[in-house]
Amino acid sequence: MTEKQIVVLGAGYAGLTAAARAGKRDRVTLIAPETRFLHRIRQHETAAGHPEHRPAVADLIRGRGVRHVRARATRLDLTARKVFLDTGEAVSYDTLVYALGSRTAWHGVPGAAEHARTAEQAAELAERLRSAERPGTVAVVGGGATGIELAAELAEAHPRWRVRIVAAGQVGGWFSARGRGHVLRVLERLGVEVHEQSTVTAVDAAGLDTARGRIPADLVAWAAAMEPHPLAAEAGLAVTASGRAVVDDRLRSVSHPDVYVIGDAAEVTVPGTGTLRMGCATAQPMGKYLGRVLAGRTDRPFAFRYAVQCLSLGRRDGLLQLIHGDDSMRPTVFTGRAGKLAKAAIVGGVVSTLR
Repeated sequence: MTEKQIVVLGAGYAGLTAAARAGKRDRVTLIAPETRFLHRIRQHETAAGHPEHRPAVADLIRGRGVRHVRARATRLDLTARKVFLDTGEAVSYDTLVYALGSRTAWHGVPGAAEHARTAEQAAELAERLRSAERPGTVAVVGGGATGIELAAELAEAHPRWRVRIVAAGQVGGWFSARGRGHVLRVLERLGVEVHEQSTVTAVDAAGLDTARGRIPADLVAWAAAMEPHPLAAEAGLAVTASGRAVVDDRLRSVSHPDVYVIGDAAEVTVPGTGTLRMGCATAQPMGKYLGRVLAGRTDRPFAFRYAVQCLSLGRRDGLLQLIHGDDSMRPTVFTGRAGKLAKAAIVGGVVSTLR
């Protein structure tokens, strides 16, 4: 072990992966309040009442030179190289890895934060569905991957509930024609009502107001969009208009090169690929790369190419969409059991890759 002080903020896909790998050679302080890894891409299963798959952080860093500090970072002093925590402690660093990721974005929609439940509140959503006196209507806001998976899972697990998915654009509109067609057919089979081109303008205890009219709902699940944690901007790191930190080709902050930024918090542009989207598919490769950098195993620029996109569509169906390296769609898709097994294999591999 070297005496270099590496501090990693965040125990998500990017942060844990980087910390575990850097901890093979250096002493690493991992700062995150969680005792268990939040497997975000399986939160739709938790919301439907299925068992959670959240391995202990201690197990994922066992045998590495990683000290886990259970706290939240509240302030960064980039000049003094210190991280201030909600416990009152200040932690010094030589190298900082900023991996605080993203959180649900409300986009200023009146009533959304007060009356909707997010994917991060999956266990609470499951309890609300389980303890309801009688079945009602649940509206899932968001036509992206999280919204689609959540709507399908809830409809299959709670067939007596009426499930609606509400999207500002098209549900699954980024997929190929075959891919989107399969998504819509599965949602129809599961009894999910699809409301497209229906931007939500307000949320209250009885449902949603949208650009196309009123949609009643007893329960609202919000999966509309994500935004980066604001601490990077507050600390003075160079960020984009959306709040993602601007980094160079080695994932270093362009304004503070002793700070690496990875995962959803970073605006990463790769030649030939483009600006990477948020998500596990891009966050974990960044963590793997940075772990190798910190361990002195590579000095090459970060490289990344897309290969597939996948969706879980309930317990028995799924979608595996082949894509080009720049994230554009190929015509080939695998659906049904083949799509489900492919998605399960990818999700299962994520946890093993964390170490």
